[in-house]
Amino acid sequence: MRPAVVFIMLTVMLDAMGIGLIIPVMPDLIQEIQGTGLSNAALWGGVLSTTFAVMQFIFGPIIGGLSDRFGRRPILLTSLVVMALDYLLMAVAGSIALLLIGRIVGGITAATQSTANAYMADISRPEDRAANFGLVGAAFGLGFVLGPLLGGFLAEYGTRAPFYAAAALAALNALFGYFVLRETVTKDTQRPFRWARANPLGSIRQLGRLPGVGALLIVFFLYQVAFMVYPAIWAFFGKERFGWDPATIGLSLALFGIMLAIVQGGLIRPVLRLLGERGTVIYGHFFDIVAFLALAFVTNGTLALILTPLAGLAAVITPALQGIMSKAVAADAQGELQGALTSASALAMILSPMVMTSVFASFTSPEATVYLPGAPFILSAVLIAAGLAVFIAFPPRQSPNPKEVL
Repeated sequence: MRPAVVFIMLTVMLDAMGIGLIIPVMPDLIQEIQGTGLSNAALWGGVLSTTFAVMQFIFGPIIGGLSDRFGRRPILLTSLVVMALDYLLMAVAGSIALLLIGRIVGGITAATQSTANAYMADISRPEDRAANFGLVGAAFGLGFVLGPLLGGFLAEYGTRAPFYAAAALAALNALFGYFVLRETVTKDTQRPFRWARANPLGSIRQLGRLPGVGALLIVFFLYQVAFMVYPAIWAFFGKERFGWDPATIGLSLALFGIMLAIVQGGLIRPVLRLLGERGTVIYGHFFDIVAFLALAFVTNGTLALILTPLAGLAAVITPALQGIMSKAVAADAQGELQGALTSASALAMILSPMVMTSVFASFTSPEATVYLPGAPFILSAVLIAAGLAVFIAFPPRQSPNPKEVL
């Protein structure tokens, strides 16, 4: 594997770890800073998480557009350096205001996943893009697993230790990238930066004008909203339905994350060869519908632990969709495309938890007419089915002049 590809995977893994690494210590850290109880700390934790997602939503297309104009290398390296400094700020923060500033900056720097995906598009042949986007997804899955595990381990050394570790990892990766990352944006593929296209809505509107891409963006967004049911309600669902303790919940999430990495890092290549990109998207949607419905009605905890990693077999959807859309846009708009997708994911991170937790509360409260803790998974299955219907109704087309850079 080329060193530059390793760097890109490490960068995305750090983005994912940055979210999970601090989760184990955040309740204690907020209580330590605020001097208040757990309930108030939970409210501030929600504010910090939402702020992080909002920044990703706003800055995904901005950073993607800047990388189309000034190149992938300076954007990625600068973001990693700022990320390292941001973690140091959070490590010494003595007020909730500084933590909030840290999450604002962290959300901006984590939006570089759009640039990482654009870099992968730059260095890949069109037929290899979906598989290489799978490598990025695998890196994210590994970060999803390693972040909470490492954060929980380092918490033994104090609430600030995970932040110092994250700062060191970001700085080391920036140093590694300085030596191995070559620029892929040339004078022929540079695109002027325009604010009208760099805001999330403008970027999505511009891309939506391309034949078939608008429908694919809808499919991608519906999938992201449905997928976010896992981080939104899984801990509550496991405790309510099966009486799981935190260790069991952590184990189930680790199993799911490992399967994501295996599927997107390896299994997706034979699936793409067998089914093609379009067939892979259709297969993933059908599998997800079955998986969500199974989780909605399962009542045995052991069976749920078995189903959890199996649900990860549907994780081929995202890289296959990215591969199709990447072929439909010009080489000088790859960053803009990935920025729009980052914004769509961030918007899903903002909306889905509110919707899914409300549905969960409605079907588990003492006043509920029907007791069904798995109701959010039924909603996710409906969203996946809607996305599949859109995908089939509006088949994608490849750009007649993609101006590829191989």
